[in-house]
Amino acid sequence: MHTDVLVEKMLIAGDWVDAEEFFHVYNPENNEIIAKVPLASNKQMLLAIDKGHSVLKNHAAWPTHERIRILNNVANYIEENKEKYARTIATEGSKTIKEARGEVKRTIQTIKISAEEARRVNGETINFDQMEGSENRVGYHYRFPIGVIGAITPFNDPLNLVAHKIGPAIAAGNPIVVKPASVTPLSALLLAEAFVKSGLPKGYLSVLTGSGKDIGETLITHPNVKMISFTGGLETGEKIAKQAGLKKVNMELGSNSPVIVLNDANQSEAVAACVSGAFSAVGQNCIGVQRIYVEKESYNQFLTALVEETTKLKVGDKLLESTDMGPLINEREAKRVEAWVNDALYRGAKLHTGGKRTGAFYEPTILTDVPEGAKIAKEEIFGPVVLVFPVNNVEEAVARSNSVNYGLQAGVFTNNIDNAYYTIQNMAVGGIMVNDSSDYRIDAMPFGGIKGSGLGREGVRSAIEAMTEPKVVCFQLQKWL
Repeated sequence: MHTDVLVEKMLIAGDWVDAEEFFHVYNPENNEIIAKVPLASNKQMLLAIDKGHSVLKNHAAWPTHERIRILNNVANYIEENKEKYARTIATEGSKTIKEARGEVKRTIQTIKISAEEARRVNGETINFDQMEGSENRVGYHYRFPIGVIGAITPFNDPLNLVAHKIGPAIAAGNPIVVKPASVTPLSALLLAEAFVKSGLPKGYLSVLTGSGKDIGETLITHPNVKMISFTGGLETGEKIAKQAGLKKVNMELGSNSPVIVLNDANQSEAVAACVSGAFSAVGQNCIGVQRIYVEKESYNQFLTALVEETTKLKVGDKLLESTDMGPLINEREAKRVEAWVNDALYRGAKLHTGGKRTGAFYEPTILTDVPEGAKIAKEEIFGPVVLVFPVNNVEEAVARSNSVNYGLQAGVFTNNIDNAYYTIQNMAVGGIMVNDSSDYRIDAMPFGGIKGSGLGREGVRSAIEAMTEPKVVCFQLQKWL
């Protein structure tokens, strides 16, 4: 079936504009062109930053109730058009229509939480008289918006991860310039539409589509951009950190997430959670399950059940309600996953299911006996592949979990409180899910990791704190009453 090609505009400071050049957006399932999108120029990026900087100077007293109203209107607009948003996510990206609807639901929650947190951007009083000689001083501190936020977002959650940048920025009173992933810009433009329709003052939001190579450095290095919020790969994150200079940087850089399954765990629940955690969104998920460490007494039973449940997954048309897994974002990524798996097999790994590629599709794959030195064991696969290892005890499982240069989230399945607390105390990660896989998150919680998994925390409240600064106010009273 032929799909009509959309001709899109991008948003600069509240105005929908074209560019001199355009690029195409493809459906990864069949490589069909679905949209023609502006290729932003460096001049347009400079304009967006300048407009954002100007509006903050000229619109400094932006009432909190106005920000709350706009954010609630955005959430309502998305709710009213949720199927349109879901089909856009599923068409331009890798998610099935069921997964896309889940992302839309979470996006609505993210925006609503942003509205709620806007009323809680508070300071506190300070007891200046705690220091001798300051008995006649009183004061407080309050938080103020830091300035233009530069946001760079990935393809795997093309709506909600953009909302996690824009929602907190607006709640805090900051202008924001967003550069979405070039392969999935349509969802970001739809979110921008919701803000425009909801009455966001001009200047506070720009969404520029195009090449990070052409406009990314300007966004990162411009002195009027006071913070960079980036979600993406470690290599790109390291480059951005070097370019950004003396400004705030908040980064979520991916992972190689481990899950530990101990003998006393509910094995069937662990299997179900690991299958979902490894293969939802085609494994293109920073907290997706990549490594599973199972105590030896349970290993064979767990592995057999894991393979059995995995082979039930239906791979195919993203828009069919019965589909469990679609394609990767493009054939190039599928070929990369294929190469990493083949490298592991060459090094002695054993294939239990999957391992085959058709275009951008790659079958859900389970490997065992993967050497620790294989790339797939050390790096983020970002594809539908999971590795399973036997371990002697929880101490070995934790040590091996910590052996990579990532530390975003982890899961542990156990009914023993001591084992649970051992993992909590000793796993080098930003979040531990007990009796769940690593693939669990709510949009209100602090989210982020350590080591190569990033800097700072996302989650609405955490992002607002990063996008504001405290200002101290102290009164010296002339006459103490």
